[in-house]
Amino acid sequence: EAPTNEKRPPAATEKASDKEFPALGAAEAGADAGCSSGHAMRAYWEYVVYLFRRMDEVDENEQMMISYRDYLQAPLQPLMDNLENQTYETFEKDDTKYVMYEKAVRQALLDRVSEAEKDTKDTLLMVVGAGRGPLVSASLRAAASSQRNIQVYAVEKNPNAVVTLQRHLATDPLWKDKVTLIHADMRFWEAPRKADILVSELLGSFGDNELSPECLDGAQRFLREDGISIPCEYTSYLAPMTSAKLYKDCKAYKDREHFETAYVVKTHNVAVMAEALPVFTFKHPNWETHIDNTRSIKLKFEPLPDTPSATMHGFVGYFDAKLYGDVHISTFPKTETTGMFSWFPIYFPMIEPIHVPVGRKVEAHFWRCVSSSKVWYEWTVTSPKATPVHNVNGRSYWVGL
Repeated sequence: EAPTNEKRPPAATEKASDKEFPALGAAEAGADAGCSSGHAMRAYWEYVVYLFRRMDEVDENEQMMISYRDYLQAPLQPLMDNLENQTYETFEKDDTKYVMYEKAVRQALLDRVSEAEKDTKDTLLMVVGAGRGPLVSASLRAAASSQRNIQVYAVEKNPNAVVTLQRHLATDPLWKDKVTLIHADMRFWEAPRKADILVSELLGSFGDNELSPECLDGAQRFLREDGISIPCEYTSYLAPMTSAKLYKDCKAYKDREHFETAYVVKTHNVAVMAEALPVFTFKHPNWETHIDNTRSIKLKFEPLPDTPSATMHGFVGYFDAKLYGDVHISTFPKTETTGMFSWFPIYFPMIEPIHVPVGRKVEAHFWRCVSSSKVWYEWTVTSPKATPVHNVNGRSYWVGL
């Protein structure tokens, strides 16, 4: 039944301008030409205009991300490759993330240095993987707002980023006499003294998929035994999902490799079929004698209420990271950090789609595997239908150490 003027709010009868709704410009012209006030489709057209008027405005960051919706991107290889300046620029626009890091560093400084010691005690803070400096600046702002004295070692291996760090040292008064730049790989550099606080931004879309555990386990040799790592803990999450678009994009390559690769995706036309479950957790610092970052888990997903039967095309993954105290950053929907866009979800495809009947549980197994030269994931579904194990021995997708 067509909506009537009596039920439709007055705003719906107003005309939409081309400037406000360019997508409706042609439709409006057509309506003026062919949809007169007595035309059978006129009421529908007016109601569409009304709905467009009620839509939230898309902010600048969301507009920037539209082109990434449901687009498969290979995860970064942070140890093997040096990031380009364009990648740094995108990350640096995420003000929300650096505000959360600043809060975390401020809390850590206040906990570590008492009010009575604030004028006499210096805190050594190391930023490992300093990039072009946003974490360094956030830490310095935290020190200023907490009225605590810090010295910062900024450790960075990428020569492209080091150029920007050198410019900060030369021009930024906040950095003067506070920051020491170390152009070195954190895995091989030997620090002259141990740090009180270790700050890093090594998380991937699945938390540990860009080798944060391996990097921080190695870097903790810089840290005092009572030192603080920011982040100090992170957990990955997974949920079964359906997306014909993502499945078809993998299938278009006509090979097995692309179905055994985990992709970073700004998910849009995706339906989650069950509540996401925790998968792998890592804590830092990790003072165990023998550190083992391999993991395995069996997951049993309960269907969401009123979920119809659906075709499952893989899994969507998230993470929740505790920076320090009560300060978290998260892509996990239940605890998602509003306004943060540095990380998209991760997508683990399946070679064969699986029909999941109404009310049926999904059971899956996931492994995080580690060798001397690489880290990779393997995954399989065992119910409602068994599938082959994907990415055996990292044959298609791996992250180099």
